[in-house]
Amino acid sequence: MHYALISKILGLLLVVFSFALMPPVLVSYWFQEGSETPFLISFVITLLVGLALWLPFFRHKAELQPRDGFLVVTLFWSVLGIIGGLPFLLSPDLDVGITDAVFESISGFTTTGASVLSGLDYLPKSLLFWRALTNWLGGMGVIVLALAVLPMLGIGGMQLYKAEIPGPSKDTKLTPRIAETAKALWYLYVALTVICAGAYHLAGMSWFDAICHSFSTLSTGGFSTHSASLGYFHSGTINIIASVFILLGATNFALFFVAWKDRSPKALWLDPELRFFLGLQLAYVIIVFSSLLAHDVFATRWEDFHHTLLQVASLSTGTGFVSTSISNWPTFVPFMLILSSFIGGCAGSTAGGIKVVRAALVFHHGHRELRRLIFPSGLFVLRFGRRKVDDQVLQAVWGFVGVYISIAVLSVIAVCATGVDFVTSFSAVAATINNLGAGLAGVSDSFGQLPEVAKWILCLNMLLGRLEIFTMLVLFTPMFWRQ
Repeated sequence: MHYALISKILGLLLVVFSFALMPPVLVSYWFQEGSETPFLISFVITLLVGLALWLPFFRHKAELQPRDGFLVVTLFWSVLGIIGGLPFLLSPDLDVGITDAVFESISGFTTTGASVLSGLDYLPKSLLFWRALTNWLGGMGVIVLALAVLPMLGIGGMQLYKAEIPGPSKDTKLTPRIAETAKALWYLYVALTVICAGAYHLAGMSWFDAICHSFSTLSTGGFSTHSASLGYFHSGTINIIASVFILLGATNFALFFVAWKDRSPKALWLDPELRFFLGLQLAYVIIVFSSLLAHDVFATRWEDFHHTLLQVASLSTGTGFVSTSISNWPTFVPFMLILSSFIGGCAGSTAGGIKVVRAALVFHHGHRELRRLIFPSGLFVLRFGRRKVDDQVLQAVWGFVGVYISIAVLSVIAVCATGVDFVTSFSAVAATINNLGAGLAGVSDSFGQLPEVAKWILCLNMLLGRLEIFTMLVLFTPMFWRQ
């Protein structure tokens, strides 16, 4: 283990990240709020900590190994949760402790969107901007993590694409090629964010709301500037715009990279994961829309349609925006959408969950086993799109799904043990491990009423879900620390 290299990288990342605390200062000055002090103090603390970790080893040179990578990724995301919570902890406009501050920060950076805060409409705009910015930075961090770091470590969901998609694979090292890919992804991410913000503004949002919501939309994070979320605007057009950009954020960004490089959308249409994902979305929309019509939930079909589209896209991808209270919807609909978040979005996207590519392989594998029961002597090759999927990949997928579900079940039991009722515990765990944010029962409005122990369990869930489970779990194995 190269601890000097790890300290150097972690320190450099913190130094770079410290400057992300400055935009909220500018927002405070622009709106003349006088709320910049917590951000300036947080900036100084983050910069000094980063320099303290980087300076002693800035001349150290070594090659980053997979074990080092696991530790760097886990430490950075964990430290981000603490550092990012400083503005909440130091703000005189909030009365939160360390637990709530860290929870809000981790929720932002993991693009979960679960919040312990209330009365968002009355908070300083600098804090609201910071919440949205944590979503946006976390979303881009997730894309780079999924497309560059995790495949290099051999545990990401992108191995199936290594033969057909330019960019890093699990066998590549940190080279200029990865840097070039990450740079192109940043351009795409920023461009989509700008377009989204412009669309929101044209639909009636102020520029501040439009920018903040575009940050939370592309990142599928779900933090809003209003307690009523998108329901504050009472606009079907805004709901449709949000749905479109949520689905873009939940699409594999490697496909956007290929489409941009080839100047053709062919890669999007030919991708089997995207087709499976859109098929799921269509099925969800048909079921929910039909249910709303059957129960006369809204006065017009237009309302049925845009609320259906927004809630399906938002909840199934782990975004967490809401456009209306779903408490008066048919009972099975909220539970179905919460369960759909376990599948989530595509690999290499900002969405949470198990990822569509794994769910699709589980489905196809189950179908193959049924065929084998009917024709025991038959030879059936499992293909995903045009690619043959070998049994080693299937074993890895089943192993991931099994561990994911097991952690979710154990987490529900652990949260229940803190005195929380089952429905609240289940929805809280689903909301955090799937990076969804929206919950039912006791967490339908806020996570602030949960016991502190439960909040720390949910913080761990957010990190586990965001880092693809094994990235963190491997640190708890004795063999990882053996030289």
